[in-house]
Amino acid sequence: MPNSLFFSIFALAVLAAWAFLVFYRKHMQGENAPEKKVNVTVLDKQSIDLPDVEPGQEDQEYWIYVQRGVVGPKREFQVGIHYFHALNPGDKGTLTYQGDKFLHFALKR
Repeated sequence: MPNSLFFSIFALAVLAAWAFLVFYRKHMQGENAPEKKVNVTVLDKQSIDLPDVEPGQEDQEYWIYVQRGVVGPKREFQVGIHYFHALNPGDKGTLTYQGDKFLHFALKR
């Protein structure tokens, strides 16, 4: 087999790996992700106790689970304690997020 065929396959593999990493960082980890606003329904919320917490640090994490539309994708976001206590399952509103980072929730009244 000619060397150019091996070089071409290697170059395509490197290009595919690079494209995957860019996609993963942007869409899964939220690096340089655009800020998005979507209408969602709060499905559930949960507080998780953290083990081995240093004095002065939060001893719990607060999470909300939301769904876009009736059959849309379900997402989870870590929120602050104020949003956690203000939101209840069934609440509808506009969620602002960037990648996997929660930014704001505005209730629809």
